[in-house]
Amino acid sequence: MGRHGWNSQARRWRLTALLGVGAAAVALVITLLNTLPDSGGSTAGTTPDGDKVHGTPAVPPGDARPQVGWGFTHTQYSADEGEDSATDRVKAELADQGRPVPQIQHIMGWGAGNPEPVPGRYDFSNMDRRMDFIRASDGTPVVTLCCAPDWMKGGEPGTDNTDWSQQSLETAPDRAHYKDYAKLAATVARRYPDVRHFIVWNEFKGFWNTGKGRWDYEGYTELYNLVYKELKKVNKDIMVGGPYLVMDSVDPRQTDGVSKEVKGPWGRMDQRVLDAFDYWNEHKAGADFVVVDGSSYTVDDEMLPDEFKATDKFTAVGKWLRERTGDLPLWWAEYYVEPGDSQDNRDDWSEAHRVAVQASGLMAMVRGGATSGFYWNPQKKKGAGCAGCLWTSTRQGDGGAALPMLDLIERFGNEFGPGTTYEKVQVAADDRPNVRVLADDRAVLVVNTLDRPISAKVDGQRFDMKGYEVKWLKR
Repeated sequence: MGRHGWNSQARRWRLTALLGVGAAAVALVITLLNTLPDSGGSTAGTTPDGDKVHGTPAVPPGDARPQVGWGFTHTQYSADEGEDSATDRVKAELADQGRPVPQIQHIMGWGAGNPEPVPGRYDFSNMDRRMDFIRASDGTPVVTLCCAPDWMKGGEPGTDNTDWSQQSLETAPDRAHYKDYAKLAATVARRYPDVRHFIVWNEFKGFWNTGKGRWDYEGYTELYNLVYKELKKVNKDIMVGGPYLVMDSVDPRQTDGVSKEVKGPWGRMDQRVLDAFDYWNEHKAGADFVVVDGSSYTVDDEMLPDEFKATDKFTAVGKWLRERTGDLPLWWAEYYVEPGDSQDNRDDWSEAHRVAVQASGLMAMVRGGATSGFYWNPQKKKGAGCAGCLWTSTRQGDGGAALPMLDLIERFGNEFGPGTTYEKVQVAADDRPNVRVLADDRAVLVVNTLDRPISAKVDGQRFDMKGYEVKWLKR
């Protein structure tokens, strides 16, 4: 999860998800015929009318709310590409939920090409395809405004000059181009008028101040405020949120640079993160919702006291955030409960174990006051094995089948959507250490935290549970 040194954040960037952007790769082979003489950059595949409305957007409801519920983020490989039968299968699965499944798409990287390779020249081809998928699956589209075209951060303009390296993509726009980035955000909003929820930037990438040893929260907040104002000019009903900080925590025994108030058996919060949040919260031009991300484990990948109790961090952090932001809805743009290896692979747990801890994490976020959360889908291009993926690869004709993690996200979103009133549930005294429970007036979610069968009594019902089983009860 989040680290303060940029090299140590490499695995969270999912380098394979940031490389191999198809449209950009194709553009590299198109040469001087489409080159601007004054800039030296190719304009191949671009258009000057980036703000032209794409497709036939659905009309957003007049009472669109800042709480969108529980969904997922599209990464480099998603269900917008592949065999038609497989992609249709995913669309139908998502559309059949009876409520829109919120879906995040970034404007550059994670499946999207460089949106503005040359000033005033746009290429939204990949993003158009993602938006078409979200619309076809009856989803609620959410756009993360990250990352920035090369010419905004010291690079060269042109479709043949996009640098897809991790170092380049982790670079924030130069301050001189903050207004240009805000204008790009407005262009995106005009192109997709059905998008009513925008997140500004991603994890403060490029905003680490090495000299001061802290986050450049002044720079981020300046960019955020410019973007916020431009989006509101496009449509006052557009909802904007930030700051998308990584809520890093450390070992509870650490005393240097840690929070004295946000702590628990799971660890202590890094005070630099809280300072950055407080600055943004005090100086923001406005916000319709608050966005953070984080892991239940520490920066050293420790799950304390264990993988289930470690998720209590989401509750503690959420309560701290809500105390400072009042009625603003709280979103977790990303959340992680299972440490990855050096390549960010998470293959050590069984799928039942993974789903059980994820369910515990969702419960913990709710207890902290969150109303929305997005699962980072680790989808691979092809292959049968894909730990934690939402569906089987759509590159195969029989692909696109829902996997256990999608079942959890969909059911959780259906049962505990925005506006849910949660109720206390009776759990037998001897079962309390072994299960985690969340309930409203219609359903009860029960998680067995043990890797063995148990008999539990919850909400007056006695039943058996398999190891790491996730069970839904009707009330």
